Amino acid sequence: MAVVTQFVVVREGVEKMTFTSKKEADAYDKMLDIADNLIPFLTDAALELPEPELEKLAFYLAEHKDDLGLLLKGAPLKKPVKTKKSAKVTAAE
Repeated sequence: MAVVTQFVVVREGVEKMTFTSKKEADAYDKMLDIADNLIPFLTDAALELPEPELEKLAFYLAEHKDDLGLLLKGAPLKKPVKTKKSAKVTAAE
């Protein structure tokens, strides 16, 4: 019998994602924190987006924070941004 260690990211009592390494789980949890912090920031913008779309945008920006950081510093992207279509996670998570 094999023993498998799993790291589960839980938000507000809801299991969001399971990982096999603590490093990956911590990175995902941090990305969710960033998305949560971006929502009020984006709400203050004059975008007039519905809340689900606003949450998706915050999640996308958090997911691509490294590329966004380069763009905000004025540097061009070295590679095109690829979205993870296989990982269907809602922004509310």
